[in-house]
Order: sequence, then structure tokens, then C-alpha cells
Amino acid sequence: MFGISLIEACGKDDDSSTTTNLNNQANTGGINSNNSVTINLEDSNFSSLNNVGGWINYSAKNMLLLRITSTEIRAFSNVCPHQGYQNRWSYSNSKFSCAQHNRSFEDSCSGGLTCYTATLQGSTLTVTR
Repeated sequence: MFGISLIEACGKDDDSSTTTNLNNQANTGGINSNNSVTINLEDSNFSSLNNVGGWINYSAKNMLLLRITSTEIRAFSNVCPHQGYQNRWSYSNSKFSCAQHNRSFEDSCSGGLTCYTATLQGSTLTVTR
């Protein structure tokens, strides 16, 4: 069985929610195909996406995943456009914050983070870059 490293993200605000970074050791529930990643949301590594507002830093695939509604998950690049950090994220009040320099980014696809096309069908999420 393959191990998965879990690292808690840091945040400055006391009320900011944090979650785990998924570093790929081989079996993290995502499958690459060309420019897309297919994720089985029934995989326990993605359990935080079961609830609205849940999110993960899927660092193995360089993306932040956020459950917006019961039928929508958004996917963003996890590379901070300001300084390039990938593992210092927190999420609160509809914003991702990079703890490296306290820069915040809206969770809309019109914000500063690169947004990817995410399609949710049942328990399968497909993200296309």
C-alpha cells in the first residue's frame, strides 16, 4: 500500500479553515489523461469535498479543489501568482489566502488564481487544464 503525506496548511486568521495537502505517492484517487485529471470523490483522500465549503490542496496535481454547491466543485491552480508558493494555503470567507505573504484570492473564476474547467458527474470529478 502506498502512503500519503498529510501536511496541514497554515493561515494567519484564527477563523480560517485549513485542510490537508495531498502529495502524490502514487495512489491518491486521481488519474491523469492528457490535460485532464479524473478524481474519484469516493476515495477517502477527497472526503473533505463531500460538504459544501470543503476544500483540499491537491498538491500532487498542483490544484486547489473547492466544493461550491452539492453539484459544483471549482478547481484552481495552487501556484500563488504573487510568489509561486504551492503549500501555504488556507480558505475562509470565500477567499484562498497564501500564508507566505498574506495575499488573498477570490474563489470565483474571475479572481487572481488560474481557474480550470471542472465537471462533476456523480462521484467523478474531471478537471481540464
